Amino acid sequence: VQLVESGGGLVQAGGSLRLSCAASERTFSIYCMGWFRQAPGKEREFVAGITPSGALTYYTDSVKGRFTISRDNAKNTLYLQMNSLKPEDTAVYYCAAARKNPVYYSRTYSATDEYDYWGQGTQVTVSS
Repeated sequence: VQLVESGGGLVQAGGSLRLSCAASERTFSIYCMGWFRQAPGKEREFVAGITPSGALTYYTDSVKGRFTISRDNAKNTLYLQMNSLKPEDTAVYYCAAARKNPVYYSRTYSATDEYDYWGQGTQVTVSS
């Protein structure tokens, strides 16, 4: 599956952005999806994940209460709503897809090596 992110940009601290990730396949609904980010000089880190149906979402502690992950399976699109942005949120944001056995759909996946497909990334810069 091919993934294309959009919606990044420059925003002041306290502002909001909504990232989108468009998937190329109509089988989008069978993939566990996630958002990751990578700041300069740092390793790629998990931000948020969502199960194929969208029933379960999970977040890294630093974004809980500020970010919301969602998906529209009819539109083959993943979203990340980011509110109350902070300068430390500055990074390239990537969406990722994981093909899992349906028995494991309700598990959480936060490691980069648990995902099979990646987008090219979109830059988010938060100024202070």
